[in-house]
Amino acid sequence: MSAFMAVSMVVQTLYLLADLYWVGHLGKEAIAAVGVAGNLMMIVLALTQMLGVGTTTLISHAAGKKDQPQAELVFNQSFVMSILVGLALGVFGFLLRNPYCEALSADAATATLAKSYLLWFIPALALQFPLVALGSALRATGIIKPTVGLQVLSVVLNIILAPLLIFGIGPWPRLGVTGAALATFISILIADVLMVIYFEKKYHYLRFRFPFFRPRLKIWTKMLHIGVPAGAEFVLLFVYIMIVYGIIRGFGPAAQAGFGVGARVMQALFLPVVALSFAVAPVVGQNFGGRRADRVRHSVYAGIGIAAVMMLVLTFIVWLAPAALIGFFSNDPRVIAFGGDYLRIVSLNFVAAGIVFTTSSVFQGIGNTWPPLISSTARLLLFALPAVLISRTPGFEIKHVWYLSVASQLLQMCINLLLLRRELRKKLTFEGLENLVPGRATAT
Repeated sequence: MSAFMAVSMVVQTLYLLADLYWVGHLGKEAIAAVGVAGNLMMIVLALTQMLGVGTTTLISHAAGKKDQPQAELVFNQSFVMSILVGLALGVFGFLLRNPYCEALSADAATATLAKSYLLWFIPALALQFPLVALGSALRATGIIKPTVGLQVLSVVLNIILAPLLIFGIGPWPRLGVTGAALATFISILIADVLMVIYFEKKYHYLRFRFPFFRPRLKIWTKMLHIGVPAGAEFVLLFVYIMIVYGIIRGFGPAAQAGFGVGARVMQALFLPVVALSFAVAPVVGQNFGGRRADRVRHSVYAGIGIAAVMMLVLTFIVWLAPAALIGFFSNDPRVIAFGGDYLRIVSLNFVAAGIVFTTSSVFQGIGNTWPPLISSTARLLLFALPAVLISRTPGFEIKHVWYLSVASQLLQMCINLLLLRRELRKKLTFEGLENLVPGRATAT
């Protein structure tokens, strides 16, 4: 599963880097604007994580128990919820677009560009919800290839459309940063349509059934009980980013652009370990539902080990050439300086971040997502107040914030490992095999 997810993540990495490369040709204000507007992705990630984790966990548990009717009911409920949440996000996004951009941008030019970018980026974000719901349902039953194929197609289309719409090549209009967002919207819309067609024509374990569209509050409650803590982790991450932007705002658009580029590069580098964590959750979930404690433990050990090795390699790469990674997307010396310092310092917590991703996915598979939320809250508390205080002291440098971020990530890793050890001792004690329902097998 990780192999196919990794293919998807590699393509996604190429898209992120290509998109940033083309926007970088428009100047540091454009880079800063996309960074400011792109922060809304954290809110979307929080909500889609809430939806996706709840969907994956409940369907994987039902699949592990061979209870296909229950899996199908959860699938339809998840799809309905995804549409409602996506519509709500679109409405609130447009209502708050102007004040949000003006509050976080370093200057008027950056704010104007950010507003233009969000004109099509908000609808693109809304379309992510049904796509995540459908993809999570497939992943819960061990099906990866169709999702990866559609995502690759979507990303390739985005890579092709972005420069055409940004620079107005040939008959295409020159839209600047708005063109980058429009390219994203078109590609996600096509992916949504193709995913629905796949479920209708090819996949028969989970089907759309209109009688199951009527909201079932009991299932929604179960999904939210599992998904809300996972989504809240991304809200905390959003708060963390907002604090950073508030602190560096006084250093001008070059600092915001350097942090924005550095954060996008780091996001791209993290995609392989995110792919691994996406595979860990359903494997743990199906084996937990099937009451196979030995397989759950093996999945945990393998996941943590692979994640640690992956991130150690990335640490060495980033530590050796951080400025080169930033310089590929901007030739502004100040942007390169700010972004290079950020990447070099935060690379010290890459291994810890990989372990946090993996252990959080194990909690998702088991169905208890509150412990990772506890560790994320502890990290934010350790970071937020000290960061604000040191930013007001004489001789303050941005790198002090980066070192504080590294320390808080290490603390989060330690808390996650301790809580996971406790959770495994508590949950992996099955007294019997009751409540297992014979039925069709899925990929485990």
